[in-house]
Amino acid sequence: MAAVLSIAILVVAADQITKSLAVADLATHDVHVIGPFSFRLAYNTGVAFSLGTSLTGPIIIVAVALVLAIAWMARGVPTMPAATACGLVLGGAIGNLIDRIRLGAVVDFIHFHWGHAYFPAFNVADSAITVGAACLLLDALLESNRTRTKA
Repeated sequence: MAAVLSIAILVVAADQITKSLAVADLATHDVHVIGPFSFRLAYNTGVAFSLGTSLTGPIIIVAVALVLAIAWMARGVPTMPAATACGLVLGGAIGNLIDRIRLGAVVDFIHFHWGHAYFPAFNVADSAITVGAACLLLDALLESNRTRTKA
C-alpha cells in the first residue's frame, strides 16, 4: 500500500503543479509545441469529454466514491506493476477531484489535433488514469493467462 500511496502523491503533485502553470501561463494564449501538439487552457465541467456539464454535485459524489473504492482495492495488490497502476489511477482521480471541488471544473491543457480533427484537451491526471487503467487491464489479462497455463 505504501507504493500505491507514494505513486498517487507524485501524480497529484505533478498534476496540480502543471495545472497551476497552465492556468498562469495559458490564460491569454495557446502555446504550439510541435506538429499537432499544443498547450491550450480549457475547463471541463462535465465527466469525460465534457459530457454531463450540469452535474457537478453528482460528479463529485461519484468521484469521491471511486477514489475510496480504488484506495480499498489497492490495499491488497499482489505485485509492483499492479501497485503502480493503482497508484496512477488513484493519483489521477484525486488530482481531478481536487479541481472539481476547488473550481467546479477540471483544468485541461494538453491538446492534440490532426488537420481539422481535434482530440479533447486533457491533463496529467487524465494521462495517469488512462495509463494506470490500461496497465490494470493488461495485468488482469496476463494473470488470467497465467492461471490457465498453471491449470
